[in-house]
Amino acid sequence: MTGDAHPMWLPDAAFRAVGSRRVLLAASTEDVVVDTVRDEVRRATTRWGGRFDEGATSAGHDLLLTVDVGLEEGEYVVDRADGATRVAAGSSAALLHGLHHVVRGGEDAFDGPDGVERQRPAQRIRMLDHWDNVDVHDVMGQVERGYSGGSIFYDAGCLRDDLSRAQEYARLLGSVGINAVGLNNVNVHRTEARLLMDRLPDVVRLAEVFRPHGIRVYLSVSFAAPMTLGGLPSSDPLDPTVQAWWSARAADVYRAVPDFGGFVVKADSEGQPGPFAYGRDHADGANMLARALAPFGGTVFWRAFVYNHTQDWRDRSTDRARAAHEHFAPLDGRFDANVVVQVKYGPMDFQTREPVSPVIAAMGRTRLALELQVTQEYTGQQQHAVWLGPQWAQILSFRLLGPGGPTVAEIAGGLVAVSNVGSDEFWTGHPLAQANLYTFARLAWAPDADVAAILDEWIGLTFSGPDGSPVDPVVRDSLHAILDDSWRTYEQYTAPLGVGFMVRPGHHYGPDVNGYEYTPWGTYHFADRDGVGVDRTRATGTGYTGQYPGPWSDLYESLDTVPDELLLFFHHVPYGHVLHDGTTVIQHIYDTHFAGAARTEDFAKAWTSVEGRVPEALYARVADRLAEQVRCAHEWRDQVNTYFRRSSGVPDGRGRRIF
Repeated sequence: MTGDAHPMWLPDAAFRAVGSRRVLLAASTEDVVVDTVRDEVRRATTRWGGRFDEGATSAGHDLLLTVDVGLEEGEYVVDRADGATRVAAGSSAALLHGLHHVVRGGEDAFDGPDGVERQRPAQRIRMLDHWDNVDVHDVMGQVERGYSGGSIFYDAGCLRDDLSRAQEYARLLGSVGINAVGLNNVNVHRTEARLLMDRLPDVVRLAEVFRPHGIRVYLSVSFAAPMTLGGLPSSDPLDPTVQAWWSARAADVYRAVPDFGGFVVKADSEGQPGPFAYGRDHADGANMLARALAPFGGTVFWRAFVYNHTQDWRDRSTDRARAAHEHFAPLDGRFDANVVVQVKYGPMDFQTREPVSPVIAAMGRTRLALELQVTQEYTGQQQHAVWLGPQWAQILSFRLLGPGGPTVAEIAGGLVAVSNVGSDEFWTGHPLAQANLYTFARLAWAPDADVAAILDEWIGLTFSGPDGSPVDPVVRDSLHAILDDSWRTYEQYTAPLGVGFMVRPGHHYGPDVNGYEYTPWGTYHFADRDGVGVDRTRATGTGYTGQYPGPWSDLYESLDTVPDELLLFFHHVPYGHVLHDGTTVIQHIYDTHFAGAARTEDFAKAWTSVEGRVPEALYARVADRLAEQVRCAHEWRDQVNTYFRRSSGVPDGRGRRIF
């Protein structure tokens, strides 16, 4: 683990406006989260020369922080009047969130116009899952799909003795309203499974790290644990002996961690054990665990990422995209109240562009959480600057039940994402990937927020001057030039028109157009000399469009109405098919790959303007990552364009060099 870590969005300078004023804490309750509020204010006022008092409400203070039991538990109200700002919160966690609301506001929190602002989180569940392994896995390493160094929790088979980085991480998450953290990989290996039993003291220590910031911890558990840990002959969810074993384990955990959140489960997916082995379904498995947790108020997050990963590539009738809906939609209404079905935002696997999963529209009687991926498995692995805020905003605002219906964010009761942090000194490998972690948290609180404003807020906090002065305009402008359109730029130089993948198998970095084409993973593009794309129509294809409600079912079915950016996800078309903008598919592939690769050169050039305006180590790290992005984007450009030039026989209409 590296030494002092970058402060991300909580540098001391961010607290100048609060720390230079007279602050009164008048909390009517006392717990470890109130202690955190107290510590934050004391630290800020000591640093910036303000004054911190505690006690009953009195005049003469610029900021008053108080708990008001008349408010909802997660709610806080900011009232600015007569030169003072008052934060009243319905709980200690809400008070912490309210304090950081004022911190984000800076001087405007005190000098802005008088008024009252009421804040409550739109999502009850605001969770980050960690795919951290206790042991170093021989293929996936210490953190599966991690691109930021090692785990901040574990090191080579043990919980770290020094959890100071985890403590700072908890502080960062608490400041932006995250309230749940999964502590280990959903692919539960032998050692991680033991966190439920003899390694339970490790969970106790980690819970103590997160508790002061209003965050509950969760464990990923193996469905086969009654056999592998308990010595039982089966893990059948309808077997009373198995049920009793899980009830006993739940009681053990809650004795050690009274505010434990619950379990996260990946079952019957990519080789993980599950209820199918006993002729049972996902509701049977999830409900067994839910009933073990129910006496303690715990929750099961049961992942809907279930599909056949041993598919015959010759069989075009089997469609991985259909799998989650086929498994889970028939079970709607059968899950217990403390089960949350966790659904990836698209039907495949965190691709740069996918349609929103129809499972979200099909389970109106089931608690759901939407799953995103902050770690950039398929979006450049934190080697590329790719800000995912615009993608997430599109997904969250999408109205699956048609115009006038609820948004995805309104249907889902929670937002969950795979975290992107590690032991790297900048936390996220690429320092600019910090923006994705911040944006996810802010959207989990307010999914309808303006993502451009969120990015600007992150820039203002992270890059403010050490004396608390506003961010240098050159730095702000350069960061916007790089990040604002970076998701669409990445889309331009990688897999075209929603077809997805085309990455190197296994590690998923860099181009390999046919890398997965003849594998059992169900991730095909079916390109040949005549055309490209997957026919998922009801008329001639796999019928996947039929899983959507109207109007999307018919809109995606028709070549006349399917959005261009999803064309190849839903249709196999000839290279000469004309898009809505008048360009042929093959010319679009050429044009976007040349344009996207060229745009990365603009990113690198924009960054040179900040040299000397940001810390040297940060400048060098970003410059190095942008250089790799330029190299890799050009490799994507050349491989994809060459592949389709050779496959189609159609030359580039602009006469550019294709190999």
